[in-house]
Amino acid sequence: MKHKPIVATALILASMDLLHATESKITKKPNIIFILFDDMGYGQPQSYNAESSLRTPNLDRFAQQGMRFTDAHSAAAVCTPTRYGILTGRYPSRIGQFGVLTTFSKPIIPANRLTVASMLKKQGYSTACIGKWHLGLNWVDGKPGTEKEVPIGAKITDGPNALGFDYFLGFTHARNIGTIIEQNSVVSHVKPDENQPLMIRKAIEWIDERAKSDKPFFLYFPMGIPHEPIVPSADYIGKSGAQDLVKSDPKYGDWLFQGDAMLGQILEALERNHLAENTLVIVTSDNGAEHRSYEPLRESKRSIYEGGHRVPFMVCWPGKVKPGMLNDHTVCLNDLMATAAEIIGINLPGNAGEDSKSLLPEFLGTAGQAVREATVHQSAFGDLAIRQGPWKLVFLTSNQQELYNLQDDLSETKDLSAANPDIVKKMTVLMRSYIANGRSIPGKMQKNDKDISIDGKLKGLKSERMD
Repeated sequence: MKHKPIVATALILASMDLLHATESKITKKPNIIFILFDDMGYGQPQSYNAESSLRTPNLDRFAQQGMRFTDAHSAAAVCTPTRYGILTGRYPSRIGQFGVLTTFSKPIIPANRLTVASMLKKQGYSTACIGKWHLGLNWVDGKPGTEKEVPIGAKITDGPNALGFDYFLGFTHARNIGTIIEQNSVVSHVKPDENQPLMIRKAIEWIDERAKSDKPFFLYFPMGIPHEPIVPSADYIGKSGAQDLVKSDPKYGDWLFQGDAMLGQILEALERNHLAENTLVIVTSDNGAEHRSYEPLRESKRSIYEGGHRVPFMVCWPGKVKPGMLNDHTVCLNDLMATAAEIIGINLPGNAGEDSKSLLPEFLGTAGQAVREATVHQSAFGDLAIRQGPWKLVFLTSNQQELYNLQDDLSETKDLSAANPDIVKKMTVLMRSYIANGRSIPGKMQKNDKDISIDGKLKGLKSERMD
């Protein structure tokens, strides 16, 4: 299947009537919902791959109602570092985070770092995180329990509530979905197939409560689907009618179908509460699929190649984002922070959102050219890459460099580094400047928490697990 880039000019012309929207602040603060699937691959929704055997009717309908991006990337090829990037607007390589955390891992976001949630809370937003946290917690009693179960009543500090979320209900990570934390305490244990129904029920309840208030809200809803364990509830078993993608588990299609239905429930709650018209909804995934799911993309989750971090990314905002739009500009999940800041009309401080670029012009169709100068990628193993225009320069931990032209070779089969030394040099210089400046967005120089190297050896690498 050949990748056919969408002509950005058509996007601009189709949205000219929204031109003046970027010249003034959004007058009414919108609600913001960020829905994060877990390990949903680029080619799994049929809106991204007509040949997909998986059923995602709500995702596909959502794509028609808003804007679908074809070149969006998670900050990393695995879960934890991507979530760090989403909430802080900063590349996770700056703290040496490449792998993922465990139940008793320490927090990797300090309370004094601005997050999307704390920024919006300061501007009068109600904020909630409901779902998978996976960014570390401090347990008051050290390690009260086992990796897969922590006793009811165990207390945490420095979790979501310390980072700007008024309300948190969720779980540490996919290997411990039975231990349910509310605010700063373990409140219950559930069976694996009861976890996601609980999360969506609480999310809907929270939205219903917000409808009673005039305050804008921010909901961060990180699902556990379709990550393992694959545990669809009884209502969804056998209901997707999807040909199984993962031969070892015939319920995979039902599991993704359940996640798709959860998206539908959130959208229905917005409509029922008359909130949809003033709500920006972003739907995406934290990294590529566990199993290769889209033929042109090379490899899958964990990899520095496109299958590891190119993800579905869809946006709906009635009256602002025109229905049925396609966008082929390169964007990053880190961009949530700067986007939210511009929407509410504030400037980020110099020590926040160092790698976040506002996508508001992209959403409104007035960007012209891509708002990002370049984008940095990372694998689970310490590999780094920089993407600029069609070019992608890979820095492997083996001290090798590879250069690909993704416009001509989306599958990354032809290393063009030897034939293009000038491009390699130019992009290497840019990458080194991003490292040295502690930021990739214009602003005051900042300090990285860990030394970063593109010469084959990374210092201070945090990699407790690779799943």
